[in-house]
Amino acid sequence: MNRKKKIIDKIIAAISDYIQLEPMEITPASVLFFPGLEIRQTQHRVFMNGGINLTRLEYNTLVFLASNPGIVLTQTQIFETVWNMDSDSCHASVVNVIYNLRKKIEPDSKNPTYIKTVLGVGYKFSG
Repeated sequence: MNRKKKIIDKIIAAISDYIQLEPMEITPASVLFFPGLEIRQTQHRVFMNGGINLTRLEYNTLVFLASNPGIVLTQTQIFETVWNMDSDSCHASVVNVIYNLRKKIEPDSKNPTYIKTVLGVGYKFSG
């Protein structure tokens, strides 16, 4: 990941003399609301009929998915964003976190409402 970032930074530096680039900041919504689920990002808390205790990886996975509702995200995308590292073998880690997350936030973890599996592709959040 570091090598890719360095390459991208070099490309941007090389072309910045030719075009005007404006820095862009993406500020996430401080609170994400879904039926029966509230994610307060500034407090790092999740509420569903009271507060829910999530691990750092569960919380960050939930925020990543919920910030991109309806978009199918691959296990690799989830792993690289949440774990903040590259990996060719992220399958077990992501599956385990999704499994634990579903047990905590889904009314029926066998028939999920929020985190849907897209077979052969990854996961998507349905609010």
